[in-house]
Amino acid sequence: GGDGTLLGVARKAHPYNVPILAVNLGNLGFLTEVSLDELYPSLENVLAGKFEVECRMLLNVCIWRNDKKVEDHNVLNDVVINKGAVARVLNLQVLVNGQYMTSYRADGLIIATPTGSTAYSLSAGGPIIHPSMHTLVLSPICPFTLTNRSILIPDQSIIQVKLAGEYEDVRITLDGQEGYDMNSEDILEIQKTKTTLKLIPGPNKNYYQTLRQKLHWGTPNEKDIPEK
Repeated sequence: GGDGTLLGVARKAHPYNVPILAVNLGNLGFLTEVSLDELYPSLENVLAGKFEVECRMLLNVCIWRNDKKVEDHNVLNDVVINKGAVARVLNLQVLVNGQYMTSYRADGLIIATPTGSTAYSLSAGGPIIHPSMHTLVLSPICPFTLTNRSILIPDQSIIQVKLAGEYEDVRITLDGQEGYDMNSEDILEIQKTKTTLKLIPGPNKNYYQTLRQKLHWGTPNEKDIPEK
């Protein structure tokens, strides 16, 4: 499938510590590097034990409500806190390792892994982070203050996000696929999982080649060129 399929598979396969060979049958295919033409040669190499493994960071996401853990999930790309249908700026209080960092007045906040840095976080102005980097990125969505920009923090950090005020219809979205309500008394806690997700890269591929191909670095996107 596409990257969305892999995100769903990653959450289910992660506990079993099994390497994943992802074949791209979708559109962008940033994570699913193996093309359909490369499928059978890649399978032969995997069965023969001739393959490399890339370890990708995952995040554990918990929602605490009245000192009880009500949600506990893992994500590969990102966690997004954003407002619902009512157009009202959120005030999000962020603590790192128990220390107050800042309060974001914004439409929302994205906490992403290096893998997720090329997804929603990139659209919000966040940096591209190499998958081998030991860091997390916090990217505010449409911040009210121009000085509120993305920030990188060590991957050993424990992040807590609280709503500073009474809000209705605030959602937490995991990898763009699963959503949960966030109440004013809730604490969202995010930290790196102890184990990683193992991906089998495509043949003769490297990260910079993927960036050039998928983000069209240095080459025009033919679909965007108007007809004469």
